[in-house]
Amino acid sequence: MVPRMCQNCADGAAPTQHPPETLRQKLRGLYYGKDRGAHHFRYGLVAFDIVVMGLFILEAFVGKAWWVLPLDIVLGASIALDFTARLYVSRHRLAHLLSMATLADIVVLGSLLLSAFVENLGFLRFVRTLRLFRSYHVLRDLRQDSPWFRTNEAVIQATLNLAIFIFVVTSAVFVTQHNINPGIATYIDALYFTITTLTTTGFGDITLQGPGGRLLAVIIMVVGVSLFLRLLQAVFRPSRVRYKCPDCGLLVHDIDAVHCKHCGRVLPIENEGFA
Repeated sequence: MVPRMCQNCADGAAPTQHPPETLRQKLRGLYYGKDRGAHHFRYGLVAFDIVVMGLFILEAFVGKAWWVLPLDIVLGASIALDFTARLYVSRHRLAHLLSMATLADIVVLGSLLLSAFVENLGFLRFVRTLRLFRSYHVLRDLRQDSPWFRTNEAVIQATLNLAIFIFVVTSAVFVTQHNINPGIATYIDALYFTITTLTTTGFGDITLQGPGGRLLAVIIMVVGVSLFLRLLQAVFRPSRVRYKCPDCGLLVHDIDAVHCKHCGRVLPIENEGFA
């Protein structure tokens, strides 16, 4: 069989060349692509977020060390670069600006910029934990690459939500109290107070001081306790399970479901006999 030639080659002209890929196209491929390189790039962003959280915790322990301000500048520049790249490649920039992850980045950048002048804003940087695994593309990557994640996604998500919730509340308690409250001298003290309050144990050996501290304690008790218990139940007793229905494709079902709620097909979902 004679191979076919493009029209330009048949006419003696130079073959058509595709225009070079633009910077925006390359960045979109990294942030939203489906190839292996894009997967690794997004996993790298998750690893970066985890490292940033660890550094923020470390800064809470060391206080006003000489290297904290240069580190904040480096972290701020890195977060700003990621923020700018995401906005640049977004097709719906207004919706992107109003998303939870973008608002978290704006708050973190503001706290890094203003923390040198207003110390009590330092706890705002911990809202960056809201970014962890919140990207649909990262979740899609994990479902595709890890059978273990697909099987345990509900428990993993609930555990992560619980850890983020405790982390943010503890950070707020520590940053707002460690300068005025002798009972909150370290991050461990703040964690101890947070856990005893959320579990309603309430030993009473540590109390938050000042009107702001009392208001924070009220918020933790009224809002935090109910949310904490729901997150804890989701970890140890998840009510949903991921199982794709062969007929209609519905992915999420009750853990004790016998039939698909959408099409009625019998589902052989493995369970231990209790909801």
